[in-house]
Amino acid sequence: MDLYDLRSEFNKSGIMMCFNGPFSHSIIEETGKAMRTYLTAENIAQAAVLDVFAVYIELAQNVRNYLVVREITPPEALSSIITIAQNGGVYTVSSGNMVLHEDGKALLARVEEVNGMTAEVKKRQYRELLRQDLAPGLIGAGLGFLEISRRTTGKLECTFRVVDDTFGFFTLTAII
Repeated sequence: MDLYDLRSEFNKSGIMMCFNGPFSHSIIEETGKAMRTYLTAENIAQAAVLDVFAVYIELAQNVRNYLVVREITPPEALSSIITIAQNGGVYTVSSGNMVLHEDGKALLARVEEVNGMTAEVKKRQYRELLRQDLAPGLIGAGLGFLEISRRTTGKLECTFRVVDDTFGFFTLTAII
């Protein structure tokens, strides 16, 4: 692998930060701090820094929590990635990880559902979900996609790519 070529590809794509590998709480925390420091040093508006940081944390925690709850171990757990890019004042935060086929279908449906909501419906559903107890067997309360969507300038983008008979690679992108 030629790191110069990789670096050139990152620069061409506007990628400011990329982490590839297993997500842990400490990795999420440290890369989040580094990203926040970098954005602040670039004199980016504080509101944009907070939105990018919040989306990064939410996406990274979604990946980590999914892998932990589903007890997904290497090599699939090593296939997690998160990137933060900037092009023309627009920030793109993307995450990707291996998921079970049935979960991938549910994730795609949830993103489609959130994308179809108005801002008022998102706000109302967010409040309702905060008040509910987490049902057994659920991966999360469903707040993550709503929180991310509330901070974006457009719709969430997602893909699901079949990898083998069990797993697919789920990618979620938020534009800020």
